[in-house]
Amino acid sequence: MPSQSPPRAAALAAAALLVSATLAACGGGDSKGSKAAKDDDLPAQKLSWKECPAPTDSQGGGAAPSPLPGGAEWQCATMKAPLDWAKPQGDTIGIALIRAAASGDKGKRIGSLVFNFGGPGGSGVTTLPAFAPDYAKLRTRYDLVSFDPRGVGRSAGIECEDAEQLDAYFQEDSTPDDDAETKKLLDNVKEFNGACEKNSGRTLPHVRTTDAARDMELLRQVLGDDKLHYFGVSYGTELGGVYAHLFPQRVGRAVFDAVVDPVQTAEQGSLGQAKGFQLALDNFAKDCTSQEADCPVGDTEQDVKDRIAKLLKDLDTKPIPGLPPRELTQTAATNGIVQSLYSKDFWPYLTQGLEEAYDGDGKILMLLSDSMNGRTEDGEYSNIQAANVSINCADDKARYSRQDVEKKLPAFREASPLFGEYLAWGMVGCTDWPVEGQADHPDVSAPGAPPIVVIGNTGDPATPYEGARKMARALGKGVGVELTYKGEGHGAYDSKNTCVREAVDGYLLDGKVPKAGTVCS
Repeated sequence: MPSQSPPRAAALAAAALLVSATLAACGGGDSKGSKAAKDDDLPAQKLSWKECPAPTDSQGGGAAPSPLPGGAEWQCATMKAPLDWAKPQGDTIGIALIRAAASGDKGKRIGSLVFNFGGPGGSGVTTLPAFAPDYAKLRTRYDLVSFDPRGVGRSAGIECEDAEQLDAYFQEDSTPDDDAETKKLLDNVKEFNGACEKNSGRTLPHVRTTDAARDMELLRQVLGDDKLHYFGVSYGTELGGVYAHLFPQRVGRAVFDAVVDPVQTAEQGSLGQAKGFQLALDNFAKDCTSQEADCPVGDTEQDVKDRIAKLLKDLDTKPIPGLPPRELTQTAATNGIVQSLYSKDFWPYLTQGLEEAYDGDGKILMLLSDSMNGRTEDGEYSNIQAANVSINCADDKARYSRQDVEKKLPAFREASPLFGEYLAWGMVGCTDWPVEGQADHPDVSAPGAPPIVVIGNTGDPATPYEGARKMARALGKGVGVELTYKGEGHGAYDSKNTCVREAVDGYLLDGKVPKAGTVCS
């Protein structure tokens, strides 16, 4: 069963590591509450940077991060932040941090570059080391810094259901065909949301994006930087936009990549993702059938999509073996396909996974599904899905009923014959949520802020290209500087496209703002 929406970026590194290993991953600090003596004490706190431990299960598990090129070690620390920003002298929580010190001449160091890789719900403490090679040039002048946002991983991580319950939850039918299946889906959502309230009710009201943005302003002060230099990916662009709105005079050099549309409702966001994933599937089918070698999953583009649709229809009533003792259900297969469409680098896994599923072996598609859901090889789960739902539901005011979804199904089916129903029914994820949502959409207007480079990718399935232009406009005249990348996958900088890299590096390292409307291909 999907969450309200698929986590947008945070599982990419985990997916690559998990699937690659099967076919042939740091945090610090206590997240429990304590008392802050005075509000003024928090910005003055001294961080105790230490060697990073191995990630906890809630962060995704695995080994401690490997040393950086040249032998430098990753360092981790914990920052105290108010549980409730409306009561800054009350209880505090720990925000888990990670950094890699700048590698270049100290005299040329600019400051810290803070990353958020999206989700919402992704652990920046585990994701930054996985992607660090891509940011080696940026590290010459910046300390690379990331964090587990509140509610995530070691930062007062939200707890909902246990591993056994989640195994069952993610196998359930997410596209009901009759009243009984619809009731079952709604009951499962209500049970999951109830578990979140039971296990993390104290934290749920305090995981809004505005809370995380205030944490980033505190982080800027604690790091000793005059400005917040920032690199946000996917949901990280929404977080960055909210920060810019709240603290426009504190924004330094900032880049938003794989941009969330800040003016859309939750329904519009889900519909946009339906169109985006359908486009990515179309591009996958076109790529597979245009190769010199025969495409093993279809003879034509339409044949590829027809065979996938038939597989999913068959799995609805007759699952196939997956990762024993679990079977590959329709929902698990859909999750796996969605996960593989986040990056063109995953298309070979999708091809192999489909080919094997057609022969009755669902192992690879289930591995991809597990990655989407944050399930590790030892059967434990990170809290990416729990945090994803909690943050989305705390942010989004809308609450959708069964009747709302049923009324919208035709539009979703038209947007995507394959993913439309899956994403439409995902909108009920907040129906029984115990905390009221904050707004219909975030306010990212940031008059007075310096230029923010906003990158849209024409082939992005999770944050469709149009969102970049809307973000640039919403930030305000002279603030949002739009750059277009004509490519595939979720995000542009990590595509290693030379044009995108030069534009981003030129701004972050040298302060050279790219010309608005620049197109890279």
